[in-house]
Amino acid sequence: MAKNDLRKEQALAYHAKGRPGKIEVIPTKKAKTQRDLALAYSPGVAEPCLEIARNVENVYKYTAKGNLVAVISNGTAVLGLGDIGPEAGKPVMEGKGVLFKIFADIDVFDIEVNEKDPQKFVEIVKALEPTFGGINLEDIKAPECFYIEQELRKQMNIPVMHDDQHGTAIISAAALINALEIQKKKIDRVKFVVNGAGAAAMACVLLYQELGAKPSNFLMFDKHGVLSKDRTDLEEMKLPFANATRELSLAEAMKGADVFIGLSAGNTVSADMVKSMAKNPIVFAMANPDPEISWEAATGARKDIIMATGRSDYPNQVNNVLGFPYIFRGALDVRARVINTEMKLAAVRALAGLAKMPVPDIVNLAYNQEKMAFGADYIIPKPLDPRLLTAVAPAVARAAMETGVAYHQIHDWEHYSRELDKRLGVDNQVLRAMGAKARSAPKRIVFAEGENVKILKAAQIVLDEGIGYPQLIGDKKEIEVIAAENSIDISGMVIFDPRSEDMIEKRKEYGDLFFRKRARKGYTKEEAHKLMKERNHFGCMMVEQGDADCMLAGLTKKYDEAIRPALQIIGTEPGVNRVAGMYLVMTKKGPLFLADTTVNFNPTAEELAEIVLLTAKEVKAFNLTPRIAMLSYSNFGSSKSPESRLVSQARMLVKEKMPDLIVDGEMQANIALNNGLLQEIYPFSDLVGQQVNTLIFPNLASGNIAYNILLEIGSTDAVGPIVMGLKKPVHLLQLGSTVSNIVNMAMIAVIDAQLKTKPPVTDDRKGTRLLKRKTD
Repeated sequence: MAKNDLRKEQALAYHAKGRPGKIEVIPTKKAKTQRDLALAYSPGVAEPCLEIARNVENVYKYTAKGNLVAVISNGTAVLGLGDIGPEAGKPVMEGKGVLFKIFADIDVFDIEVNEKDPQKFVEIVKALEPTFGGINLEDIKAPECFYIEQELRKQMNIPVMHDDQHGTAIISAAALINALEIQKKKIDRVKFVVNGAGAAAMACVLLYQELGAKPSNFLMFDKHGVLSKDRTDLEEMKLPFANATRELSLAEAMKGADVFIGLSAGNTVSADMVKSMAKNPIVFAMANPDPEISWEAATGARKDIIMATGRSDYPNQVNNVLGFPYIFRGALDVRARVINTEMKLAAVRALAGLAKMPVPDIVNLAYNQEKMAFGADYIIPKPLDPRLLTAVAPAVARAAMETGVAYHQIHDWEHYSRELDKRLGVDNQVLRAMGAKARSAPKRIVFAEGENVKILKAAQIVLDEGIGYPQLIGDKKEIEVIAAENSIDISGMVIFDPRSEDMIEKRKEYGDLFFRKRARKGYTKEEAHKLMKERNHFGCMMVEQGDADCMLAGLTKKYDEAIRPALQIIGTEPGVNRVAGMYLVMTKKGPLFLADTTVNFNPTAEELAEIVLLTAKEVKAFNLTPRIAMLSYSNFGSSKSPESRLVSQARMLVKEKMPDLIVDGEMQANIALNNGLLQEIYPFSDLVGQQVNTLIFPNLASGNIAYNILLEIGSTDAVGPIVMGLKKPVHLLQLGSTVSNIVNMAMIAVIDAQLKTKPPVTDDRKGTRLLKRKTD
């Protein structure tokens, strides 16, 4: 089966598995008891109905209208697929709803309308105004989209925006401002060439005009050629930009141009065209998935170029997700009746300004950069920047108020920013950052249980998404049969069978090394060689010898059995006396790290202190500041039991070694997680005013029980167990891990390998053979 067919199957399975689609409606109030139901519906619901009837503005007080956006399409211009119909466009609209929710906590109903007549479409959407706080028009073809948006903006008193037009315009305008500044050019003097004259292109040039660009400085092209006033097929809005006085080719137009804007088709611009541009050119090649000219070709043609594309795998990505969630967030929060030009320009300037600010560590982590800074390769913020919400939304809200289109006023802007942070958890982009970080430098991952179908499915995802290069341990024939039965493509993976004749020499090499390590630990040479037929021992030795970068094991073994080979072969980091285990749990408030949940049964105060220090180091590896609560059943000496004193003593030892670490205890879990309660009862605590993101449990039983309860009833994503303290990256899987869990752990393993291992001595990145290295 071809790889494209496999990806098709995966995409279809993603949308069909479990509850079909990508979104659901979840109640925001309790609805469990008879009293709850009486308040939610009859007879209690009559009271808010009457209040709204008396004053229609109360609909924002008693219903979800103020946080509800409709994503509406008729399916006439879906992605690059064209007019495929409203039903076929529904997956895209659901996806847009997902982005609204995860980036700005805005609820969405997607609405697919079976109507192509622009006037009727306007009538349908206008009739929906009582339900929604805003309207996001999506995937409607030009020129109808211009009329539809214009009429709805006139007729409705809630914000309406066609993102296909204005999203690209706003993001590219922010990038353009910064690019012009770096290139020392003035927007009113530069000459533009625009390839494309559809909805997005026209929105771009109109917004650039608002920033000071002169229409007379544009040469625009559509599928029929250059725009000139002699053409009779042009809409009125295009006439100011129809400046050609004769037939021109794109190559001719590019000569001496300062800025190229591409919103057309891939590979329509050559390196010679870029070479012909003016000094210090700016090229925004935004066609997807293939830009008008590739990054390599453009930057290879000119060293003085600033280049942007719509792709995530190159610098300066022009991505609409930088705009629409935050623009609507700000508009909704002041109940704007329209999204006007001033609000769009406010978003432009907020985005441009954010790119000049110091980049948070979590963003550097996500994009594998030591320190990104404003310059030719960083003219626009990254989509995973957690500051976007608090930068763009307030700017849009403020502009709405200043231009008189806001029904609600914000007076305390600092409080508003804090509330925005709380919506999503300012650090809660860590999983997306992890994925981007892993993909930036993929590593060779040993999967010890290669004959398990979950492992094979996860390995395919790891390979397809560029997270790492899977190396499977197991019987080759059996793996091939399982893969074929489950339509899994293993052609890009390497299989090692420690029991096969092909591995005799490698088993001898590994066995000799193991014997040297463990000869005084009760092992004979024969036993050492025999152990190398065991998959976990063989896999750990691959990592130890540099024949692989990291390893995952333990899906079918008990934890202590799975970790023993790693301790025997790899051992702990210098200065570390014992390993520990940690889980990362994703919550509404942000990531929560739990330790020790897997290894140490009843640690002493010294051992508990070491667990805290290991955990703090691991949290910092995620580019997060650890804020640690050491848990007990008592608070700050309220119990004199040995268990409570042990936690208190461990905290003292931690502060002696790391005085600046934000850590306190002993304390109960509810006190640790409720900062208001902590401040009220224990105002002296180091954690007052801090959002705790790390919980240290006094023993294995409490940690493991708490984690499993949280996982089962908390509806949270979790990553782990993460092994801390090993010299090289070996991580373990929980019994019964899902495919998603395994992929998440693969990301952890790769990131750990990026930190702990040196690059391979060869370019054989895909691990198609074992690297020959000397033994330690």
